[in-house]
Amino acid sequence: MGKKEKVEAMIEGGKASAAPPLGPALGPLGVNIGQVISKINEKTAAYKGMKVPVTVVVDSSTKEFDIEIGTPPTSALIKKELGIETGAGIPHKDKVGNLAIEQVIKIAQMKKDSLLAKTMKAAVKTVVGSCNSLGVLVEGKSAVEVNADIDSGKFDSLINSENTELSADKKALMKEQLEAARKRFEKDLAKIKADKEAKEAAKAAAGAAAAGGAAPAAGAAAPAAGAKAAAPAAKGEKKK
Repeated sequence: MGKKEKVEAMIEGGKASAAPPLGPALGPLGVNIGQVISKINEKTAAYKGMKVPVTVVVDSSTKEFDIEIGTPPTSALIKKELGIETGAGIPHKDKVGNLAIEQVIKIAQMKKDSLLAKTMKAAVKTVVGSCNSLGVLVEGKSAVEVNADIDSGKFDSLINSENTELSADKKALMKEQLEAARKRFEKDLAKIKADKEAKEAAKAAAGAAAAGGAAPAAGAAAPAAGAKAAAPAAKGEKKK
């Protein structure tokens, strides 16, 4: 067995090509670049639209290769599952999405190895924690509430069977729960926004006042200078 050579790159899921960075790095290793690219795209198809860490391990003597696929951050997988680009600016009040437990299980499956979770239940709870920091509900609840349900065994059958199937009725329920949560926090968010705008207005007014107060002081200096300049003229008149 020959020496192992590694090529590492960040690739958009399902869109690897022979162009840089992969092509030029793989060429000198003597592998079939087309086969490598095809295998990478096959293994990363589930991560379409996301950057994925890829490592190609090549045996320098046999030219055989293995492909190791990393996973995007948990937050990226959550946003991908919900079809959103960013999390909430105020996570405890602003709710940007609501995942079903089945969707959380799906993400936990992808991340289980990198999360170092001993059980699927532990992996699910870790994903739930990431949801909380993004302003994402799970089953219409906060992380604390959902993790209590998980600990009580409420979702054991789904977690143990690693069920990721989501019915149309369940999808509709997730939307209803999200809308209800948004209405619940609507007044709080409006108050936070109003307070922020008031602070910004006060800051702007204070800045304008400071700038306005400096102007008269500068103007007052002009007459003083003028008075000084007039003194020699008065002296001249005395000589006459």
